[in-house]
Amino acid sequence: MVSPDAKEVFIQGITQEGRTFRPSDWAERLAGVMSQFRPGGASPGSHLSYSPWCIPTSMNGVKCVVVNRELQAYEPMAWDFVLNFARDNNLQIAEACYLPDPKA
Repeated sequence: MVSPDAKEVFIQGITQEGRTFRPSDWAERLAGVMSQFRPGGASPGSHLSYSPWCIPTSMNGVKCVVVNRELQAYEPMAWDFVLNFARDNNLQIAEACYLPDPKA
């Protein structure tokens, strides 16, 4: 369960049993499906980039998708979709704050 105070949740590519989730590009696929949900709505060509509310990344060698709580306010069904994806596939979910790498 995700607390209502969480600003971001990390869906991790590790099952509750500790196995690596397959296929290996699951994070990119999930974020691709969610690309239409973005501030200002979908626009021509927006399917070519990820939504700022659903970002695939890798942390400590584990594929993850960072999902921002703003997605829930914009489209509750999309928020439910990503969380249900994690639950249906028995993936670990963590609450955290994503800090991008500093620019050099």
